[in-house]
Amino acid sequence: MKSTHAQGVALVCISAIAFSTAGLFTKGVSADAWSVIFWRGVSAAVFTLVYALLRGDFRREWHGFGAAAWGSTLLSVSGTAAFIPAFKLTSIANVALIWASAPFVTALLAWVLLKERPSQRVLLASCVAIIGVFVVVSGSFGGGTLLGDALAFWMTLMIAGIMVLYRRFPQTPVLLPNALASVILLPVALWFTAPLQVISMELLLLLVFGVVFALASVTFTMGARILPPTEAALLSALETPLAPIWAFLLLSEIPTWAAAIGGAMIMGALIWSQMRGRAA
Repeated sequence: MKSTHAQGVALVCISAIAFSTAGLFTKGVSADAWSVIFWRGVSAAVFTLVYALLRGDFRREWHGFGAAAWGSTLLSVSGTAAFIPAFKLTSIANVALIWASAPFVTALLAWVLLKERPSQRVLLASCVAIIGVFVVVSGSFGGGTLLGDALAFWMTLMIAGIMVLYRRFPQTPVLLPNALASVILLPVALWFTAPLQVISMELLLLLVFGVVFALASVTFTMGARILPPTEAALLSALETPLAPIWAFLLLSEIPTWAAAIGGAMIMGALIWSQMRGRAA
């Protein structure tokens, strides 16, 4: 049993580390956002489909692909279309810190749509986290990055919607909606840009990005099935402090004071909310 738990911890931590590199792949290349979306989508779709076929999940997911799966697909399309441009328009730290509010946005959506009232601890933590988001965004006023912050929040809202959808319809396929979302965005990207003009070295990086992102999604799903939800959520939060660290070390991107203060509020609220089981 201990080894199984350790495996779950390792899988979620690997996922968090992989997710934390998204900003590096996006801002580390000169290719525009839609070129990044195109090539990341190509490799992510291929990796996910091959994975589904090797595991024997493709046929099961194909037959279970209904209205809820289409909803997940469209939410993922909208979220991805905002996620990549957000990195191009604002700092990696801002995107990561705004994304850290996802558990609270999800809890509020579940309250409104599913009538699942969160605990008083989660409600209080949500208020602190939302204030923290406003603090992070306040550093963008006049700095030309407010649109990027808005896109980061939209992406967070879309992912929160996906979490609520899977909570309501837990049998909804996971792999095929992700792959289909990547495929749907390919012709859209071709309409906005010319991805074939991306230089070869950057093309390789973007293909690796797609595999890393798909692998992160798979490892998180596998780990979350082993661990209690609160523990999985807390471990996945490792992504938030790691992303600004990678940005500072590799891209010399220094977070603003607003990002540091707001980020501390968001992370403190997240940790406190997820520790409720231990405090009881």
